[in-house]
Amino acid sequence: MNRTAWHEHEWQLIHAGAQSPSMHMALDEVLTTEVASGRRKPTLRVWEWASPAVVIGRHQSLRNEVDSDAARRHGIEVVRRISGGGAMFIEPGNTITYSICAPISLVAGLSFQESYQLMDSWVIDALAVLGIHASYQPLNDITSPAGKIAGAAQTRRGGAVLHHVTMAYDIDSTKMLEVLRIGREKLSDKGTLSAAKRVDPLRSQTGLPRETIIKRMIETFRLRHGLNDDRLGAEELALAEQLAGQKFSSPEWTAAVP
Repeated sequence: MNRTAWHEHEWQLIHAGAQSPSMHMALDEVLTTEVASGRRKPTLRVWEWASPAVVIGRHQSLRNEVDSDAARRHGIEVVRRISGGGAMFIEPGNTITYSICAPISLVAGLSFQESYQLMDSWVIDALAVLGIHASYQPLNDITSPAGKIAGAAQTRRGGAVLHHVTMAYDIDSTKMLEVLRIGREKLSDKGTLSAAKRVDPLRSQTGLPRETIIKRMIETFRLRHGLNDDRLGAEELALAEQLAGQKFSSPEWTAAVP
């Protein structure tokens, strides 16, 4: 298969109202399937969160990553996504998340590292516009001299690739460390190094409102690759609602790797 370029595709933007964590997991699966089948054009989806969450990777151990008692205490839903990568700590208003559903031809012949770098390139340009000297850090981070900004995850399914990124706009590092076990281990290994120093949020680096950063990200994608405003179809929503209830809200899926 010959690799295609960004400009060879007719990109669609979905930036809808807030959804539950399980609904976001379901939408990723549905839209990736739709793009793979050719029923949907390649899509950039900017997420809005209805409630706090921890999102763990497809192959991560639930008990190793998450303190379930702390998550319940803080009213944080734990969900598992279909892609790999590490755990993400989400609070509405403190997080910027987006996913790209693209034909597999966009990354044809590329290694996972090369495809991560390709899929992150536009957002690194967007951050530069905001005055942030960001760079790709293998395998799945976007970083700056001040600290890590974002983490990415990816999976390839059928004829499509799903790539999504969670960026820290602001962060409650105390709460994060109560809920995520891996965060405690990484910090204890570094002695006095704090979570705030490990992750440097976009708010502190730009001084801009979250909405302004999202707007400039979308503008950058539109300028580089073209982007048409779109919405979720009724069938897509119905399929996602079914998946959210039957799969992504189920204890069996969430604890698929105990």
